[in-house]
Amino acid sequence: MRRLALCVWLSATTALAGAAFAFDNGQYDHVPPDIRAWFKSVIAPNGVPCCDVSDGHRTEYDVRRGSYWVPIEGQWMEVPERAIIRDRGNPVGQAVVWYVHHRGAIIISCFVPADAV
Repeated sequence: MRRLALCVWLSATTALAGAAFAFDNGQYDHVPPDIRAWFKSVIAPNGVPCCDVSDGHRTEYDVRRGSYWVPIEGQWMEVPERAIIRDRGNPVGQAVVWYVHHRGAIIISCFVPADAV
């Protein structure tokens, strides 16, 4: 299921920084309050919010030579180290990836492994 979301990303030197806006018209009312709060609190290692509950995608993942890989829109992509969040826990029990389309490319902004603590 595709979720309607809008993330606006700005480029600052070599890092990506951004502000995010997600549309919530009641379609996520089934999400328990503690899970909703977790999604809203996840922040990338560079201090940028990962967006919102509507922007995170539950995903499978693989570890190849010490790097996380996730399938996004039918293509396996390496998760950049700058996007990996290991210290926020993971109450959903599955890996979650946040990404945006930017100038024709897919940018992974955040990734929480299933076993994050």
